[in-house]
Amino acid sequence: MRYKVTFVSGVALGYVLGTRAGRERYEQMKKCVRGVAQNPAVRNAAETAGHQGRHFAGRAFTAVGDRVGDVLPASVTDRVRVLRRRANGAVGYDDDWGTSNT
Repeated sequence: MRYKVTFVSGVALGYVLGTRAGRERYEQMKKCVRGVAQNPAVRNAAETAGHQGRHFAGRAFTAVGDRVGDVLPASVTDRVRVLRRRANGAVGYDDDWGTSNT
């Protein structure tokens, strides 16, 4: 019985101390990450990476659409054409993606 009480007391004390230390460490890491995220150099690099990613995704979309467009059924080809127009800046053009023909 004495060993059980000692064990349970040790677990409880370790839990309390561990959570308090863990919370302080978590707050410290959160503050560090926030500081890095607000750094102008990091923000510029993230913005540049986002622009490049969108650029390369658009190029890949066009290349795949050009090569696969002739093989696909007409209904899918029309939808890809709509997406290509939207990617090239056509504003206000609705498509029928997600609608049912039944």
